Amino acid sequence: MNPKFIFLSLVLILLSFKTSYQSDYLVTDYGIIGDAKTLNTENIQNLIDQVSKNGGGKIIFPAGKFLSGSIELKDEIELYFEAGAVLLGSKNPFDYKKVVSKDTLSTRHNTALISAHLRNNVKITGYGTVNGQGGYLALALDSLYYADPDSYFKISRSYNERRKRPNEGGRPNLIFLNQSKNIQIKGVTLKNGAEWVTRIELCDSVVIDNIKLESDVYWNNDGIDLVDSKNVRITNSDINAADDAICFKSHHKFSYCENIYVSNCKIRSSASAVKFGTASHGGFKNIELNNLNIYDTYRSAIALEAVDGGFIDGVKVSNIKAVNTGNAIFIKLGHRNAPGVVGSLQNVEIKNIDVTVPKEIPDKDYEIRGPMLPFFHNKFPSSITGIPGYYVKNVSIENVVIRYPGGGNQAYANMPTWRMEGVPENKESYPEFSMFGELPAWGLYVRHVSGLNLKNIRLEAKEADYRPSIVLDDVNNSNLSALQIKGEGYPKQIVVKDVKNIKIMTDKEVEIIGKNSGIELK
Repeated sequence: MNPKFIFLSLVLILLSFKTSYQSDYLVTDYGIIGDAKTLNTENIQNLIDQVSKNGGGKIIFPAGKFLSGSIELKDEIELYFEAGAVLLGSKNPFDYKKVVSKDTLSTRHNTALISAHLRNNVKITGYGTVNGQGGYLALALDSLYYADPDSYFKISRSYNERRKRPNEGGRPNLIFLNQSKNIQIKGVTLKNGAEWVTRIELCDSVVIDNIKLESDVYWNNDGIDLVDSKNVRITNSDINAADDAICFKSHHKFSYCENIYVSNCKIRSSASAVKFGTASHGGFKNIELNNLNIYDTYRSAIALEAVDGGFIDGVKVSNIKAVNTGNAIFIKLGHRNAPGVVGSLQNVEIKNIDVTVPKEIPDKDYEIRGPMLPFFHNKFPSSITGIPGYYVKNVSIENVVIRYPGGGNQAYANMPTWRMEGVPENKESYPEFSMFGELPAWGLYVRHVSGLNLKNIRLEAKEADYRPSIVLDDVNNSNLSALQIKGEGYPKQIVVKDVKNIKIMTDKEVEIIGKNSGIELK
């Protein structure tokens, strides 16, 4: 056979294959209209289904505003948003449906604007925006509740009585990815969720990079919730959420969050900036946080909470700058799951942290602010606490500066050290840095802890405070070295109670008060 004929035949075959397989799909070629008025749900879903059936590809949204209800990603699908492209979530709650099958392992709501269930290789990328219009949607659901409760319960699994804060039931996530693998969310802006903005549950191999997340339109607007997911990277992103900004959760006793890296992110939150829990039924293992810039945060910059029978083991936190935040570090082992087993919290390393706690409310500029506490209190210290008989173990904190306003006034709220046995355990309560009420220290409160290592810690108070700087209660096998207590935060004292095998090296001007048996001073 003529070689030229063979070559021409191969070229024709290749050209034929290329024309039969299309990798890029412009949505406007498929009847999808970006006028912010036309509901495109059905056409978008049909395109996703067909592209996935054909082997996958990139579905491109050009500049425009594309209105939609719930859409479900399939295998090998990339949603790509060009600059100026906006996927608008419908304001009608009936445009959202339960998109996952009945065998889902999810324990929370399963409605979302964008979802994936048991899928591989899904991407949400580009330079455009996904805007859930969550403020309007959440208010529509509330209005539906009052106008027609029967209709409300058709789309909500929540039958609880209404509380002062609107219920979460029935409000869709902006993005919900469940039991899926090889996920990328890159470059896009995620905006205005009706509830949690990005929920990733029981997923493996997830990359979130260079996104901007803005959601301060309603309650429960968590930024990114990682639920029992593994091998996750969150990098180079700007997150502004009206609830916890980055939250690790464990809903399932058989699973846990593992191998997660968070770095180079800017974080603002009207709750906690980075939180482990509160759902902590399985656990958290091998998680690293590095180089985070935290600001205007109502609750804690870093919160580690194991209260539902699960574990926290192997957490590294480094290079954190936090300004205008309500609390620096909150570490809590609890027993909210009583009478179930008590979990564990151990092997935590925190280093190179610089935190400034303001005198005023840190999230005062938020539209949806953190709830005011129902009791009088002075500024809360950082705290590390277990429960009687169950210690937080092996916590190392090094190279840390925490600046407090001081000014604690015992006439306003009073917990002197002579009656600090009255600090409640509250072991079955919701964990929060304010959960104990007024605490007997202005800088650091430690109770039921073994293996605490504090090195090169500087606590500053701008104004005088009636409380001592540090309280150690039921603490053993610990080493406190190079402690500095500065400013006008008199008295500069460390109060100890029921401690064993403790070594303390600090400034000469710092007074150690309490029963000194079991203490070695340097």
